[in-house]
Amino acid sequence: MALGTTGAAIANPVLNNWVFNPTGTGFSGGQVINEYLDINGNAFIQLTPSGGTSFAFRETAVFNIPQADSNGKLFPVNFRGGNITATFEATGSGTFGGAFNFTGGTVRMYQNPTNGQYGSTAGYYGANLGNMIAEFNVLGGGGLVDQSGIPTRNGQVSVFAEAAPGMLDPGYFFNSTGKDLSTESILAFAFTNANTLGSPSTRLVNEVACQFAGFTGAGCNGRTYRNRPGEYFFIGSNGQFKVAEAPRDVPEPGSIALFGIALAAAGAVARKRKVLSK
Repeated sequence: MALGTTGAAIANPVLNNWVFNPTGTGFSGGQVINEYLDINGNAFIQLTPSGGTSFAFRETAVFNIPQADSNGKLFPVNFRGGNITATFEATGSGTFGGAFNFTGGTVRMYQNPTNGQYGSTAGYYGANLGNMIAEFNVLGGGGLVDQSGIPTRNGQVSVFAEAAPGMLDPGYFFNSTGKDLSTESILAFAFTNANTLGSPSTRLVNEVACQFAGFTGAGCNGRTYRNRPGEYFFIGSNGQFKVAEAPRDVPEPGSIALFGIALAAAGAVARKRKVLSK
Protein backbone atom coordinates (compact mmCIF):
# COMPACT_ATOMS: atom_id res chain seq x y z
CA MET A 1 0.00 0.00 0.00
CA ALA A 2 1.19 3.53 -0.69
CA LEU A 3 -0.28 6.90 0.02
CA GLY A 4 0.36 9.94 -2.12
CA THR A 5 1.62 12.99 -0.22
CA THR A 6 2.44 16.27 -1.93
CA GLY A 7 3.08 14.50 -5.17
CA ALA A 8 5.15 11.69 -3.65
CA ALA A 9 4.30 8.13 -2.63
CA ILE A 10 5.49 6.62 0.62
CA ALA A 11 5.62 2.87 0.96
CA ASN A 12 4.04 1.30 4.03
CA PRO A 13 6.94 1.48 6.55
CA VAL A 14 5.47 -0.38 9.54
CA LEU A 15 8.01 -2.85 10.85
CA ASN A 16 7.36 -6.58 11.08
CA ASN A 17 9.63 -9.00 12.91
CA TRP A 18 11.44 -6.20 14.67
CA VAL A 19 13.09 -6.76 18.05
CA PHE A 20 12.33 -5.23 21.42
CA ASN A 21 14.50 -5.89 24.46
CA PRO A 22 12.61 -4.79 27.61
CA THR A 23 15.80 -4.78 29.70
CA GLY A 24 17.83 -2.72 27.22
CA THR A 25 20.66 -5.23 26.94
CA GLY A 26 20.80 -5.41 23.16
CA PHE A 27 19.57 -7.19 20.08
CA SER A 28 20.59 -10.75 20.96
CA GLY A 29 18.59 -10.78 24.21
CA GLY A 30 15.43 -9.27 22.74
CA GLN A 31 12.07 -10.66 21.69
CA VAL A 32 11.00 -10.74 18.05
CA ILE A 33 7.88 -8.63 17.63
CA ASN A 34 5.68 -9.78 14.79
CA GLU A 35 3.95 -6.40 14.57
CA TYR A 36 2.93 -4.60 17.77
CA LEU A 37 3.26 -4.10 21.51
CA ASP A 38 0.04 -4.58 23.51
CA ILE A 39 -1.08 -1.52 25.48
CA ASN A 40 -3.83 -0.96 28.04
CA GLY A 41 -4.57 1.91 30.37
CA ASN A 42 -6.71 4.84 31.41
CA ALA A 43 -7.04 8.47 30.40
CA PHE A 44 -8.49 11.56 32.05
CA ILE A 45 -9.95 14.00 29.51
CA GLN A 46 -10.89 17.62 30.17
CA LEU A 47 -13.05 19.50 27.64
CA THR A 48 -13.38 23.26 27.17
CA PRO A 49 -16.22 24.44 24.86
CA SER A 50 -14.83 26.90 22.33
CA GLY A 51 -17.98 28.18 20.64
CA GLY A 52 -20.88 26.56 18.82
CA THR A 53 -20.41 22.79 18.81
CA SER A 54 -16.61 22.97 19.06
CA PHE A 55 -14.36 22.16 21.99
CA ALA A 56 -10.71 22.04 22.95
CA PHE A 57 -9.42 19.21 25.12
CA ARG A 58 -6.50 17.99 27.17
CA GLU A 59 -5.83 14.30 27.71
CA THR A 60 -3.60 12.83 30.41
CA ALA A 61 -3.12 9.06 30.37
CA VAL A 62 -1.15 6.14 31.81
CA PHE A 63 -0.50 2.84 30.05
CA ASN A 64 0.90 -0.61 30.79
CA ILE A 65 2.76 -2.47 28.02
CA PRO A 66 2.77 -6.08 29.23
CA GLN A 67 3.54 -8.14 26.12
CA ALA A 68 3.73 -8.21 22.33
CA ASP A 69 1.41 -9.57 19.65
CA SER A 70 -1.02 -10.78 22.37
CA ASN A 71 1.30 -13.79 22.76
CA GLY A 72 1.09 -14.19 26.55
CA LYS A 73 4.88 -13.84 27.00
CA LEU A 74 4.72 -11.15 29.66
CA PHE A 75 7.79 -8.96 29.71
CA PRO A 76 8.40 -9.06 33.51
CA VAL A 77 8.09 -12.87 33.71
CA ASN A 78 10.21 -13.80 30.74
CA PHE A 79 12.86 -11.10 31.08
CA ARG A 80 13.43 -11.03 34.88
CA GLY A 81 12.25 -7.43 35.15
CA GLY A 82 11.47 -4.97 32.43
CA ASN A 83 8.06 -3.68 33.48
CA ILE A 84 7.30 -1.44 30.48
CA THR A 85 4.87 1.45 30.93
CA ALA A 86 4.04 4.76 29.27
CA THR A 87 2.53 8.16 29.89
CA PHE A 88 0.62 10.23 27.36
CA GLU A 89 -0.13 13.95 27.41
CA ALA A 90 -1.88 15.59 24.49
CA THR A 91 -4.07 18.48 23.43
CA GLY A 92 -6.48 18.87 20.58
CA SER A 93 -9.87 20.03 19.36
CA GLY A 94 -13.11 18.54 18.20
CA THR A 95 -16.81 18.85 17.49
CA PHE A 96 -19.54 17.49 19.76
CA GLY A 97 -21.20 14.61 17.92
CA GLY A 98 -18.39 14.62 15.35
CA ALA A 99 -14.65 14.04 15.32
CA PHE A 100 -11.68 15.09 17.42
CA ASN A 101 -8.03 15.53 16.47
CA PHE A 102 -4.79 15.63 18.42
CA THR A 103 -2.73 18.74 17.67
CA GLY A 104 0.28 18.03 19.88
CA GLY A 105 1.59 16.09 22.82
CA THR A 106 4.16 13.61 24.08
CA VAL A 107 4.38 9.84 24.59
CA ARG A 108 7.02 8.70 27.07
CA MET A 109 7.93 5.03 27.61
CA TYR A 110 9.62 3.70 30.76
CA GLN A 111 11.47 0.54 31.78
CA ASN A 112 11.04 -0.14 35.50
CA PRO A 113 13.21 -2.95 36.90
CA THR A 114 10.84 -3.33 39.89
CA ASN A 115 7.87 -5.49 38.88
CA GLY A 116 4.29 -4.88 39.88
CA GLN A 117 4.34 -1.12 40.41
CA TYR A 118 1.97 -0.18 37.59
CA GLY A 119 -1.34 0.74 39.22
CA SER A 120 0.33 1.72 42.49
CA THR A 121 0.70 5.10 44.20
CA ALA A 122 4.36 5.36 43.22
CA GLY A 123 4.97 8.10 40.66
CA TYR A 124 1.87 8.67 38.54
CA TYR A 125 -0.03 5.37 38.98
CA GLY A 126 3.32 3.61 38.63
CA ALA A 127 3.54 4.55 34.95
CA ASN A 128 6.55 6.89 34.98
CA LEU A 129 9.03 4.93 37.09
CA GLY A 130 12.53 3.69 36.27
CA ASN A 131 14.38 4.68 33.13
CA MET A 132 12.66 6.66 30.38
CA ILE A 133 13.60 4.68 27.28
CA ALA A 134 11.70 6.55 24.57
CA GLU A 135 9.99 9.84 23.88
CA PHE A 136 7.72 10.56 20.91
CA ASN A 137 6.24 13.87 19.78
CA VAL A 138 2.58 13.59 18.78
CA LEU A 139 1.92 14.63 15.18
CA GLY A 140 -1.79 13.86 14.86
CA GLY A 141 -4.52 11.26 15.13
CA GLY A 142 -8.01 11.29 16.60
CA GLY A 143 -11.39 9.58 16.50
CA LEU A 144 -15.14 10.09 16.81
CA VAL A 145 -17.10 11.42 19.80
CA ASP A 146 -20.74 11.53 20.85
CA GLN A 147 -22.78 14.62 21.72
CA SER A 148 -21.03 14.82 25.12
CA GLY A 149 -17.55 14.73 23.62
CA ILE A 150 -16.90 11.17 24.82
CA PRO A 151 -15.27 8.74 22.34
CA THR A 152 -17.94 6.57 20.75
CA ARG A 153 -18.37 3.24 22.51
CA ASN A 154 -15.52 0.90 21.63
CA GLY A 155 -14.46 3.51 19.10
CA GLN A 156 -10.97 3.48 17.69
CA VAL A 157 -8.66 6.27 18.80
CA SER A 158 -5.43 6.70 16.85
CA VAL A 159 -2.22 8.51 17.75
CA PHE A 160 0.63 9.21 15.31
CA ALA A 161 3.98 10.33 16.67
CA GLU A 162 7.67 10.64 15.82
CA ALA A 163 10.96 10.23 17.67
CA ALA A 164 14.02 11.97 16.25
CA PRO A 165 17.46 10.33 16.52
CA GLY A 166 18.49 10.23 20.16
CA MET A 167 14.94 10.17 21.55
CA LEU A 168 15.10 6.38 21.97
CA ASP A 169 17.62 4.87 24.38
CA PRO A 170 20.06 2.42 22.77
CA GLY A 171 19.63 -1.28 23.49
CA TYR A 172 15.84 -1.50 23.36
CA PHE A 173 14.51 -1.09 19.80
CA PHE A 174 15.98 -2.85 16.74
CA ASN A 175 14.91 -3.64 13.20
CA SER A 176 14.99 -7.24 11.97
CA THR A 177 18.63 -6.96 10.84
CA GLY A 178 19.83 -5.83 14.26
CA LYS A 179 20.18 -2.11 13.60
CA ASP A 180 19.62 -0.12 16.79
CA LEU A 181 16.74 2.25 16.04
CA SER A 182 17.95 4.84 18.55
CA THR A 183 20.03 6.29 15.72
CA GLU A 184 17.04 6.66 13.38
CA SER A 185 13.93 8.81 13.02
CA ILE A 186 11.09 6.54 14.14
CA LEU A 187 7.36 6.81 13.60
CA ALA A 188 4.89 5.38 16.12
CA PHE A 189 1.29 4.36 15.46
CA ALA A 190 -0.99 3.62 18.42
CA PHE A 191 -4.52 2.35 17.90
CA THR A 192 -6.78 1.82 20.93
CA ASN A 193 -10.41 0.96 21.55
CA ALA A 194 -11.84 3.42 24.07
CA ASN A 195 -14.78 3.16 26.46
CA THR A 196 -16.04 5.44 29.22
CA LEU A 197 -14.88 4.35 32.66
CA GLY A 198 -18.04 4.92 34.68
CA SER A 199 -16.61 4.42 38.16
CA PRO A 200 -12.87 5.07 38.26
CA SER A 201 -11.19 3.96 41.47
CA THR A 202 -10.22 6.52 44.08
CA ARG A 203 -6.58 5.68 43.42
CA LEU A 204 -6.95 6.28 39.69
CA VAL A 205 -8.63 9.64 40.32
CA ASN A 206 -5.96 10.68 42.82
CA GLU A 207 -3.04 9.54 40.70
CA VAL A 208 -4.08 10.52 37.19
CA ALA A 209 -6.58 13.38 37.58
CA CYS A 210 -5.36 15.11 40.75
CA GLN A 211 -1.61 14.51 40.55
CA PHE A 212 -0.77 13.96 36.89
CA ALA A 213 -3.35 16.24 35.26
CA GLY A 214 -3.38 18.79 38.08
CA PHE A 215 -7.18 18.68 38.27
CA THR A 216 -8.69 20.49 41.28
CA GLY A 217 -12.39 19.59 40.95
CA ALA A 218 -14.47 16.81 42.48
CA GLY A 219 -12.33 13.91 43.63
CA CYS A 220 -9.42 16.25 44.30
CA ASN A 221 -11.10 18.72 46.65
CA GLY A 222 -12.71 16.45 49.22
CA ARG A 223 -15.86 15.79 47.18
CA THR A 224 -16.78 12.51 45.51
CA TYR A 225 -15.62 12.20 41.92
CA ARG A 226 -18.16 11.62 39.14
CA ASN A 227 -17.66 11.92 35.40
CA ARG A 228 -19.27 15.05 33.97
CA PRO A 229 -19.88 14.43 30.24
CA GLY A 230 -19.11 17.52 28.24
CA GLU A 231 -16.60 18.68 30.88
CA TYR A 232 -14.35 15.88 32.18
CA PHE A 233 -14.34 12.09 32.35
CA PHE A 234 -12.21 8.95 32.43
CA ILE A 235 -11.91 6.38 29.66
CA GLY A 236 -10.31 2.95 29.62
CA SER A 237 -8.58 1.66 26.52
CA ASN A 238 -6.56 -1.19 25.08
CA GLY A 239 -4.85 -1.56 21.75
CA GLN A 240 -1.62 -1.77 19.79
CA PHE A 241 1.60 0.22 19.50
CA LYS A 242 3.48 -0.12 16.21
CA VAL A 243 6.73 1.42 15.01
CA ALA A 244 8.27 2.28 11.65
CA GLU A 245 11.47 3.73 10.33
CA ALA A 246 10.63 7.17 8.95
CA PRO A 247 11.20 7.78 5.23
CA ARG A 248 14.38 9.72 4.45
CA ASP A 249 12.30 12.67 3.28
CA VAL A 250 9.77 12.92 6.10
CA PRO A 251 6.51 14.54 4.90
CA GLU A 252 4.68 17.30 6.74
CA PRO A 253 2.85 16.27 9.97
CA GLY A 254 -0.54 16.46 8.26
CA SER A 255 0.61 13.97 5.67
CA ILE A 256 1.89 11.67 8.40
CA ALA A 257 -1.54 11.74 10.02
CA LEU A 258 -3.26 10.92 6.74
CA PHE A 259 -0.82 8.10 6.18
CA GLY A 260 -1.62 6.70 9.61
CA ILE A 261 -5.37 6.79 8.95
CA ALA A 262 -4.83 4.84 5.74
CA LEU A 263 -2.68 2.41 7.69
CA ALA A 264 -5.42 1.90 10.28
CA ALA A 265 -7.94 1.16 7.54
CA ALA A 266 -5.57 -1.37 5.99
CA GLY A 267 -5.16 -3.05 9.39
CA ALA A 268 -8.92 -3.29 9.84
CA VAL A 269 -9.28 -4.98 6.46
CA ALA A 270 -6.48 -7.40 7.31
CA ARG A 271 -8.13 -8.31 10.64
CA LYS A 272 -11.47 -8.88 8.91
CA ARG A 273 -9.82 -11.19 6.37
CA LYS A 274 -8.16 -13.11 9.19
CA VAL A 275 -11.52 -13.63 10.94
CA LEU A 276 -13.19 -14.75 7.74
CA SER A 277 -10.43 -17.23 7.04
CA LYS A 278 -10.92 -19.07 10.36
